[in-house]
Amino acid sequence: MLHINDLTFRIEGRLLIDKASIAIPAGHKVGLVGRNGVGKSTLLHLLTGKLHPEDGSIRMPNNARLGMLAQEAPDGPESLLETVLVADEERTNLLAEAETATDPHRISEIHIRLSDIEAHSAEARAATILSGLGFDAQAQQRPCSSYSGGWRMRVALAAMLFSAPDLLLLDEPSNYLDLEGTLWLESFLRTYPHTLLIVSHDRDLLNNAVNAIMLLADGKLTLYGGGYDTFEKTRREQQRLQLKLKKKQDDKRRHMESFVERFKAKASKAKQAQSRLKALQKLKPIAAEVDGAVAPFVFPTPIKTMGNPLMRMENISIGYEPGKPVLKNVNLRLDIDDRIGLLGANGNGKSTFAKFLCSKLKPLDGYFGHHKKMEVGFFAQHQLDELKDEETPYDHIVELMDGKTEAQRRAKLGSLGFGIEKANTKAKNLSGGEKARLLFALASFHGPHLLILDEPTNHLDVDSCQMLIQALNEYEGAVILISHDRHLVEACVDRLWMVKDQTVLPYDGDLETYRAELMAARGSKVKKEKTANAGRSKKELRQLAAKRREELAPMRKKIKGHEKKMEQISGKIDKVEQQLGKPELYENDPDKANDLALQVGHLKAKLAQAEEIWMAASEEYEKAKIV
Repeated sequence: MLHINDLTFRIEGRLLIDKASIAIPAGHKVGLVGRNGVGKSTLLHLLTGKLHPEDGSIRMPNNARLGMLAQEAPDGPESLLETVLVADEERTNLLAEAETATDPHRISEIHIRLSDIEAHSAEARAATILSGLGFDAQAQQRPCSSYSGGWRMRVALAAMLFSAPDLLLLDEPSNYLDLEGTLWLESFLRTYPHTLLIVSHDRDLLNNAVNAIMLLADGKLTLYGGGYDTFEKTRREQQRLQLKLKKKQDDKRRHMESFVERFKAKASKAKQAQSRLKALQKLKPIAAEVDGAVAPFVFPTPIKTMGNPLMRMENISIGYEPGKPVLKNVNLRLDIDDRIGLLGANGNGKSTFAKFLCSKLKPLDGYFGHHKKMEVGFFAQHQLDELKDEETPYDHIVELMDGKTEAQRRAKLGSLGFGIEKANTKAKNLSGGEKARLLFALASFHGPHLLILDEPTNHLDVDSCQMLIQALNEYEGAVILISHDRHLVEACVDRLWMVKDQTVLPYDGDLETYRAELMAARGSKVKKEKTANAGRSKKELRQLAAKRREELAPMRKKIKGHEKKMEQISGKIDKVEQQLGKPELYENDPDKANDLALQVGHLKAKLAQAEEIWMAASEEYEKAKIV
């Protein structure tokens, strides 16, 4: 299916891929792994033709369809369902041709082909994919332009999965998903009928959705059979054997060098010495294939110890507007040694609850008891955009270490994984993983009693995720974790809380139980609809549908109001971004450019808040439809 032969590629003089060769058979599902910065995404762009190699070749069958998730999310007036359906270009073209074709033979060919590609079930398949990625039936009818960037990337992912290319390339697809979406994606990819190449840091996804791992290291590609755990075990064993062979060779080399040095001047041994010297020159060194160390994450121990409970919530209501709670009747207790994983689909209120815990939202009602001097560290992916682009990690840490010497500050940065070069690199030039590392350091700098981490692994490689697990398990404060990464959750949390039905409750099962419940709920929803309608006449069904529409009308009106507000905010963002897109603005009026950039940030925050309220209202509407 895919043959890479002696591929070489450099970027800015740096050799990323060095005469790499690999062959992936048709139908294989392969996880591409390697440290941050080794060139995984670059390799995908080489496969698509977006980048061109310096040397070597990439070969695929002539008629093979290749698909990779676009970096730009769809942003048109079309509904989500329409956007996904047009991704199948063959079906779209055939349907268009069927409307104008006059030749009976061609019309017959078109309809036979439409039947072969199961065009009749296209809408159902597209709706199923969108549903699996978190869009209910009503959300699928909304225009793409009404969603924020992260949600539109889910639509782009749905379109790519629906188009079902012969070679599907995915670069960290779970970064756009919650745990529920990731579980669905894992199930979908496991049964994907064509060849798959996926870059991911999600260990469970790499264990359950692929049957081979391709490692990119030192510019070379190596293919291993099995999932990530099998790869890791095999890799470690190979490294152990190579180190053992290297030690033997080094001992042999030292012995031969010693012999040559001792006897090269003696006539009786000169011939043997020369022979050993030639053998020594031919002795090809064995490379010690040992992975470089990953800089550790450090979460300082809370400076002041506090007694339990750290927090106590009694009949708490949380929301953005008085009288309109997103969450209510919350009765929970959090102790200093608690490790909590927060479950629940996007839109149920996980982020709202996290904002409340770190005092960004005040309770609308109820009693919230907590220590007055409690420190809370908060990490969320959107904060990566809030780092000051022109400032270095050193600049970011200066204000946190006021009164300390430069040597003390740089020593601190070094312990956090920022050597001299990275400490002086502007934030805009840091990789996603380096930005995440800096945010971890800033969020936990003063030794918080509670760490709240919202999708902390999105920009980390698998080894860095493992270091994060180690750091969290060594941290002595409380942790609340929101993550799509099951391996991270299972390795770090002791208890689970469920955000559902406008409240937060302890969850008694584990992640496997939760997965089973999700799959069962999806199946029972379809079955319930079919059972309820069985035996009724078309007239009765129409009357029931009309009555139900009337009952749900106030809720629909409320949702439409939220949608209008979101569209207004999106329109404002577009207008400001159009101004920011003018190069002359930065030269003629840099202060205005800065003000506009801040304005965009505030508007995007308002959009995210409005979107969360809309999602909660939509969830309530969907539940009412089922009753």
